[in-house]
Amino acid sequence: MNIAIVAHDNKKADMVAFVMKRMDFFRREDVSLYATGTTGNHIENAGLHVNCLLSGPMGGDAQIASKLVEGQIDAVLFFIDPLFSHPHEVDVQMLMRLCNVHDVPLATNYSTAKCIVSFLKKKEIIRNNS
Repeated sequence: MNIAIVAHDNKKADMVAFVMKRMDFFRREDVSLYATGTTGNHIENAGLHVNCLLSGPMGGDAQIASKLVEGQIDAVLFFIDPLFSHPHEVDVQMLMRLCNVHDVPLATNYSTAKCIVSFLKKKEIIRNNS
């Protein structure tokens, strides 16, 4: 299961807290993390292996979108700061649009991310019991 993790600057601490609280899930051998540069570095500092891509403004959002289109991403957790404009907003919108086009679960806040991770945990339990 490949999960992309992205967070705007004002949401990076929230993302790290979210991941830390669910470390048992994110440390599983069947879970691989992909993240934009700075977010990935923060999560690596928290003790997880992350496939770090470029930072968002330098093309990291587009790299995740490319992997998503190729069927290599199963879910995207993207903590968006809705109160701040972003210079790479076009890339953010593209990533969100491609999640919808390719029917990939997308969480843009903490509460929705909890729901997606909970679903992925249950999905794995069902798969293992089948």
